[in-house]
Amino acid sequence: MVSFDALESRLAYIEDSMGILEEESGELFLNEIKTGLDSLKEDVENIELRNLLSGDLDKNNAILTIHPGAGGIESQDWAQMLMRMYLMWAERHGYNSQVIDVQPGEEGGIKDATITISGDYAYGYLSPEAGVHRLVRISPFDAKKRRHTSFASVIVLPEVEDDVDIEIREEDIKMDTFRASGAGGQHVNKTSSAVRLTHLPTGIVVTCQNERSQHKNKAVAMKVLKAKLYDLEVREKAKKMEDIVGDKKDIAWGSQIRSYVLQPYRLVKDHRTGLEIGNVDAVLNGDIDRFIKEFLKTKTKR
Repeated sequence: MVSFDALESRLAYIEDSMGILEEESGELFLNEIKTGLDSLKEDVENIELRNLLSGDLDKNNAILTIHPGAGGIESQDWAQMLMRMYLMWAERHGYNSQVIDVQPGEEGGIKDATITISGDYAYGYLSPEAGVHRLVRISPFDAKKRRHTSFASVIVLPEVEDDVDIEIREEDIKMDTFRASGAGGQHVNKTSSAVRLTHLPTGIVVTCQNERSQHKNKAVAMKVLKAKLYDLEVREKAKKMEDIVGDKKDIAWGSQIRSYVLQPYRLVKDHRTGLEIGNVDAVLNGDIDRFIKEFLKTKTKR
């Protein structure tokens, strides 16, 4: 995180460089000044964005779950596209990401996925992504090349720190083991290393099959379970799910937070803020920061 003192020093340097422009050799410094201003602007915007994250859990790691809506392979493919978008966003920001569980569709795409994204303020940045996402395109699976609309939901949870008091009794957990079906090498697929935890009092089910050992998979699954139980406790007390995972509506028409249109025109529109971006490819490649920042700015004004 860049300090204000460092920004002031850089600004003073740029101001001194601006004075040199009045001399005959000033043009030599023009590109350097422009680069310095662009970098300064970016760091100021990052500080502004960080200041918008004031929630108690904003600084925590994030846990994302992605579920396709009705529509079979169309929605399952869309859910996989969203998973790729968030993994690329994490890579762009230097966060560590792991797909801890993914259920592939029979014909393509995914039935659901759980991702952990670790780094400073990962949850705070990603919390505005919670909700239903809508895709409009010419279907690559339709021989008649008709336009289809697909939906998928994204739920964002904060990874809960160990000092948060969430009681999970051993007798309340049913653990099943099975062979992992995802990537991970021959060792993963030959042993029953994957873990499924069922919290009997609430019915919450968590699966992890990313790690090579059963012990590690159980530890990751327990983290996700703890986050989900914390979320449940907060919602029961506050009666306001938006505080943690956004507005959980039906994964269908009329409930989307954002639309990604590839046909008959190309546009991504956030329905909460009205922000529109025409470079759909960049957005699907993880460039979603403008949507995040605009939502956080709008939220602070409410």
